[in-house]
Amino acid sequence: MSLEVNEKTEVRLVFLGAAGVGKTALIRRFLQDTFEPKHRRTVEELHSKEYDVGGIKITIHIMDTSGSYSFPAMRKLSIQNSDAFALVYAIDDPESLEAVKSLREEILEVKEDKYTPIVVVGNKIDRQNERQVSSEDVLSTVKLDWNNSFLEASAKDNDNVIEVFRELLQQANLPSRLSPALRRRRETFPKDTNNRPPMNKTNSCLIS
Repeated sequence: MSLEVNEKTEVRLVFLGAAGVGKTALIRRFLQDTFEPKHRRTVEELHSKEYDVGGIKITIHIMDTSGSYSFPAMRKLSIQNSDAFALVYAIDDPESLEAVKSLREEILEVKEDKYTPIVVVGNKIDRQNERQVSSEDVLSTVKLDWNNSFLEASAKDNDNVIEVFRELLQQANLPSRLSPALRRRRETFPKDTNNRPPMNKTNSCLIS
């Protein structure tokens, strides 16, 4: 099957969020299926992964950014050059959610497009006992006010990590045939998400 004209063969994703929310951990879990519990400060790292989909080479570039915001020029450049954005906060850190709000405003300002593909990710759901951010409140804001996608995930427990990337790639208009290519990974996409909590998937109709 030939690639349609409007489908991309290369895409650039960028992960933004406050320091220590798990941006690097999510990326590492996706690319290497590993988890490093100790936080290491990231300045800026670009990861590239190539997939063969029906004989067509698809390249995914994933930009991991600093959470310290000491490099505003670098961040602006990352935003300008990227196709889709993961805005990551930690469910046990309300301040990190505030950072997501300001980052989203910056993305819309730099891109000058309110329809820019954005997925808001509440990471560290393995810390439910320490949760300080309500998933219902965030879902309401992200879906109704922002019209963006929202998922909760755990890089540590490898929960919903693949879903985060699948949502990003889907919004960036990569060929849908990329999804089966990702299945060769050990953590296959969940076949049935109906029994998962409302944190999962963009089409959960919490509010009609």
